[in-house]
Amino acid sequence: MIDPLPIPQHSDPIEGRIRPPGSKSITNRALVCAALARGTSRLSGVLDSQDTRVMAAGLATLGIGVDVDWPAGTATVSGCGGTIPAEEATLDCAASGTTMRFLAAICGLGRGTYRLDGTARMRQRPIGDLVAALRDLGVDARAESPGDCPPVLIRSSGLRGGPATVAGGTSSQFASGLALAAPCTHLGMDLAFAGTLVSLPYLAMTRRVMADFSGRCDVVDDRTWRIHPGGYAACDYEIEPDASAASYFFAAAAITGGRVRVDGLSRRSMQGDVAFCDALERMGCGVEWHEGDDSGMGNAITVTGRAVRGIDIDMNTISDTVPTLAIVAAFADSPTTIRNVAHIRDKETDRIGDLVRELRRLGGSVEEHADGMTIAPVPLHGGSLQTYDDHRMAMSLSLVGLRVPGIAIQDPGCVGKTFPGYWTSLGGLAGFPAGWQNA
Repeated sequence: MIDPLPIPQHSDPIEGRIRPPGSKSITNRALVCAALARGTSRLSGVLDSQDTRVMAAGLATLGIGVDVDWPAGTATVSGCGGTIPAEEATLDCAASGTTMRFLAAICGLGRGTYRLDGTARMRQRPIGDLVAALRDLGVDARAESPGDCPPVLIRSSGLRGGPATVAGGTSSQFASGLALAAPCTHLGMDLAFAGTLVSLPYLAMTRRVMADFSGRCDVVDDRTWRIHPGGYAACDYEIEPDASAASYFFAAAAITGGRVRVDGLSRRSMQGDVAFCDALERMGCGVEWHEGDDSGMGNAITVTGRAVRGIDIDMNTISDTVPTLAIVAAFADSPTTIRNVAHIRDKETDRIGDLVRELRRLGGSVEEHADGMTIAPVPLHGGSLQTYDDHRMAMSLSLVGLRVPGIAIQDPGCVGKTFPGYWTSLGGLAGFPAGWQNA
């Protein structure tokens, strides 16, 4: 058992400049497109994290050549041309939702039997909507845990494509997985989205990465995509910094009255989570958008912290940053209500109920709603905070320690899921003593 990590006391405004590692979401989409493409792709800016390593290992288990230099952030992927080489495979998806959802769809392209499993928490995360869509497409697919949760068993003789409907109320990753597979089907796919759609910017991201690898997708209307057959073409591909990871540094500036510039992101980013900065601007922070050239050189966003006020906000499209905004809200001068994010209860942990519990542990005044929460700012005190093996809980809750003495983070290593270097980056920006996280 790893000891809790105490956050050093800090009283000065956070000032600095940082470039977070590559986007997890783009990395995993690019790995899939490169794996299915014709030819050899070279990726740069690849994120080294548990989720991306699990994806690369899963693709390799399917017989695809994936050679990653993790320290250098580069990958060479020898694409399979849309034909899955392995006829039988057992895939360990660990705690990676993108890997489980994307590879379940990709296995439909194969001819054989595939089983995908993961952690105990993964076996509690619903995947029935994707499994149902695959069955409608002619794939023998089933979820083996109660509540239509993994493990997932796929028996397939190939995926012809055609009309498909997928529900989007639990996760946008179900639709993204089907869309990623669709160009490699014989017929292409008319993909319809049923019900409420969550995390729409991630669907837009999927479409943009597909296009970068020559996948053809037409938006028929706001509920239908027409994805053409023809597969993907290999390319050289650069991955931009992770906007979700950047949110912690923007929030650090907001709650300490500091100023932080994050390089590599801009309004043109394909990641919807850059809109977190719009939320901070509504709360009273200053936001500067620095637009670089067409290659992205010079792109940056600077946030300047000022007196923070509470807001009422629908965070459905930027739901990964809910824990971050909740921490900022705890230091506002009036209540903040976060709405329309019921689906984050099915993330690595229940990010509504468990976040409310941890803020209350510090003396916070938080009202839990079915689809969000209301945070009323009151003085907080120190405490040792549980993270529920959830990287975003750990990173967001650590920010409380920039304002409140006596904060410690349990299971700090869980940040390795998407940002193994987080503690070093936070310490460097805040001016903590070198090696503080290992003391």
